[in-house]
Amino acid sequence: MFVNFSMYKFFLWLLKLGSFINLYFFVQTVKSPLKFMDPHLLIPAQILFIVSAYRCFFPVSYVTNAVLHNSFLSSVFLTRFLATFVEVAYIYQFSYLIRLINSDQIPLVDVLSWLMVVQVIASQCFVWGAILTQKQTFYFYEELGWGVIFSTNTVVSAILYVALGNLGTWKLLLELNLLFGVLYLPWQFFHLKALRSRAKYQKINEDMHTDISWSMLKKGLFKSIQVKNLTTHPEAWGGVIGMMWMIGYWATLIPAWLYLIIRTV
Repeated sequence: MFVNFSMYKFFLWLLKLGSFINLYFFVQTVKSPLKFMDPHLLIPAQILFIVSAYRCFFPVSYVTNAVLHNSFLSSVFLTRFLATFVEVAYIYQFSYLIRLINSDQIPLVDVLSWLMVVQVIASQCFVWGAILTQKQTFYFYEELGWGVIFSTNTVVSAILYVALGNLGTWKLLLELNLLFGVLYLPWQFFHLKALRSRAKYQKINEDMHTDISWSMLKKGLFKSIQVKNLTTHPEAWGGVIGMMWMIGYWATLIPAWLYLIIRTV
């Protein structure tokens, strides 16, 4: 789908509305009754709301170092540093919810829920590897990890949905897990194909066989902190796929999902 410069610039500025959505959710979590919620569910949601509000206001693209504002807050390094905690925290929340619903009834479900946390930590290593080395293959393996995480979340939710008796309030949350899996996993398949093609293109057109060295890592670190590509060019932001990802992850779907979890439990 073709998206011109003016449309994308409008979208990036409109994304700031997501900051207010996230801040609204956060304010609700510091008031009764949500402030008394189980901290294993509450704290990951609060972390995500705050960092997502920041990312909506100061968006960046890791691959191209694209920024909307030439500010020290528009930094690949700072954004990724914060996002690392967010992603581990909210996947931990999902895994904890699975164990809460399971109540030690099916041991395999508990094991798979912890594997989700292990996988999200591995994905953080891959994305940092991509940023510091500029090797696109690492982005592919990062996103492959997310496919594994949500495949696992979908499978264990299906097991619990079928195996458990009276689900009560858990029923809606398990149905949301299943719905997300049905919608996200096919999209992620095509996303992975695009990332694979980009990695192969880089391997053909650049020297991708060089060993990873301290010099390379220092150069990547400097670039992640200092380099800011002030642009609204759609290709620099991932085009329509990038637009969908930013809207869903930072501004709408994921924040609303975590808020629904803490409202429902």
